[in-house]
Amino acid sequence: MSGSKATAHWQRRLEAGDRPAYLLIADLIAEDVRTGRLTSRDRLPTLRELSDQLHLNYTTVARAYAEARKRGLIDSRPGTGSFVRGGSPALPLRGGSGAEMTMNLPPEPADPALLERLRESARDLMTRADLYTLMRYQDFGGSPEDKDAAVHWLRHRLPSCSAERVLVCPGIHSALAALVSQLARPGELICVESLTYPGIKAIATQLGVQLHALALDDEGPSAADFEQACKTLKPKALYCNPTLLNPTTLTTSRRRREALADVALRYSVPIIEDDAYSMLPREVPSPLALLAPELTYYITGLSKCLGAGLRTAYVSAPSERQAQRLAGALRATTVMASPVTNALATRWVVDGSAQAMLQAIRNESMARQALAARHLAQHAVQAQPEGFHLWLPLASSWSMVEFASYLRTQGVGVVASAAFSTDGDPPDAVRICLGGPLSRSECDDALRLIAGTLEHPLHPHATVV
Repeated sequence: MSGSKATAHWQRRLEAGDRPAYLLIADLIAEDVRTGRLTSRDRLPTLRELSDQLHLNYTTVARAYAEARKRGLIDSRPGTGSFVRGGSPALPLRGGSGAEMTMNLPPEPADPALLERLRESARDLMTRADLYTLMRYQDFGGSPEDKDAAVHWLRHRLPSCSAERVLVCPGIHSALAALVSQLARPGELICVESLTYPGIKAIATQLGVQLHALALDDEGPSAADFEQACKTLKPKALYCNPTLLNPTTLTTSRRRREALADVALRYSVPIIEDDAYSMLPREVPSPLALLAPELTYYITGLSKCLGAGLRTAYVSAPSERQAQRLAGALRATTVMASPVTNALATRWVVDGSAQAMLQAIRNESMARQALAARHLAQHAVQAQPEGFHLWLPLASSWSMVEFASYLRTQGVGVVASAAFSTDGDPPDAVRICLGGPLSRSECDDALRLIAGTLEHPLHPHATVV
C-alpha cells in the first residue's frame, strides 16, 4: 500500500480518535495488517515523510514506529526504512493469557472415550462412597486404600516400597516444603542444580534456607561440586529433579546418579528426589532412592501424569520412623490431603484409568515434540520425546528477557532462564511448555511464531515493558 493511501486513511482516524497519536498509529498498522491493507514486506513512509503527511511532530511518529516494533508489527533497518514484518500473525489472546506456554502442565489429550472413562469412574466412586467419611478429618498420610494405591503406583520405580514408609500428600510442593523445613533450619544450606524447579527456590526463600548451586553438565549436577560442598559447607540435604529436569529436560545419567549417591552416603547427607516426570519416559535410570535408600526421600505424584489440579502426591521415606516424622511436619502445614481428591486418585490408579491417561499424555507429548522439532530444527533445542517442555538456548542477538517479553506482546508466554537459576548466572535461554489447555493446532501456531521470531533476529531494544 502506498504511503499516500495509508496516510489518507490514517489521517481521518487520527482526527476522529481520542487515543494518543503514537498508540493509534500502531493500532492502525495492526488493523491494516489484519485486513490485508498492509502485507508482509510493505514499505512504510519514513519518519519525516509520515510526520509531514499526518501533520504530526517527528517525535510522535518515532514513538509510533517504536510501539509498532515492540508489538512485532514492523522491522526497521538503518538506510532502508521500515517494513511490515513477515511471519505468522500474533495469536489472539484468550482471557488475557494467549498461548500460555509458561506453566509446565501436561497436555490434555483430545480423546472423548478416555474422558468418558474418567467421568464414569468418578460417577461410580461418588455413587458408592460414604460421603460423610470423605468429608471428615482423617489420619495424615492417606487411608489404607490410598496407601495401597500409592504403593502400586510407586512400584513402577521402587519395586520394594511398602505402605509403612509411604505418605499420601496434598501435592508435591507441600511435600517439598515440609521436607525442607524438617531438614534445614533458617540460614542453613541445601544443594540444588544450578538450573532447577522454581518452586524449590520459593520454598527456600520462604523458610530462610540457603541454596548452593551445583554446576550442570550433560550428565547432570556435578558430583565433584556436591562433594566439595559436603567438605566445606555442610549442606543439610541434596535436592534434585533427576528425570526430565525442569527446565532443561536433562535426565541425569546412571553413572552420575551413582556418583551423587556415593557422596551422599559418605557424608550422610539426605537426598530429596523430586521425580515428578519419571513416569513419562519409557526408559529411565534407577532412582537415587534405590542407590541410597537409607537417605532418600522419593517424591512423585499425579500432577504431571494426569493433571495439575489433581493434588495427590506420594512420598516414600527412608524408614517408617522418618515417614512418621515427615507426617508431623506435613500435618503442621497442611492438616491433611483432601480425602475426596485422594479417593478419586486411588480409584483411577486402581482401575487403570491413571495408566491410560498417562499413555495418552505421553502420546500427545510426542506429537507436540515432533512439531517443535520441525519448527525449531535450526536451533539448539534441548528436549525429550515424551516430555512436554523444551529448553531453547538463544544464539541470536535476542537476550532472554527481550525474547520472552517480545513473545508476550505477540500473545505467547514463555519463561526466561532467570526464573530457574540458583547461581546468579543464567544462560540466555527460555523454557517453552507444550501442554495445558492449548490444543495441538494452537501449539503448532505458537511454535511457528516462535520460529519466525528466531529467524528475524532484528528487533527493538526496548521490548521490556
